Amino acid sequence: MSVGAERQRRYRAVRKLRTEPTEEHLWEVVLLYTGVRFKTYSGLPFTYEIRKGRNGQYTKELWIDRRENSKSLAWSSVLLALGNIKKVGEVVERPKALGDIRGVTYIYGMFYRFGLIDASDEAKEKMKKAFNKSS
Repeated sequence: MSVGAERQRRYRAVRKLRTEPTEEHLWEVVLLYTGVRFKTYSGLPFTYEIRKGRNGQYTKELWIDRRENSKSLAWSSVLLALGNIKKVGEVVERPKALGDIRGVTYIYGMFYRFGLIDASDEAKEKMKKAFNKSS
């Protein structure tokens, strides 16, 4: 698939997710963004991958690759944060505002990129600087 076609698929999936933020739409977007570079609240780069189980289906576990060792992020944590967006509001000042959730700093970066949350100006600046350094 061409880069342009892949970008279009991501764009359409994100638009659908923003309109209707359901678990199914989020999963579709998460799959399409596998291997794409994200930034944490503090500007640290990371990617994730989703492995397949013995049955050939994707596991509901994201493997965060920030350094040499990967960390697992359970899908239930991502869903918990998704549910908390309504309580927190559109602008999420910091990751912990989404809840005391394991891996929330990674979830924050993903949700910001997907357009599910907006960040404070300070956080946007940190993430923007980090993107400019790594690009």
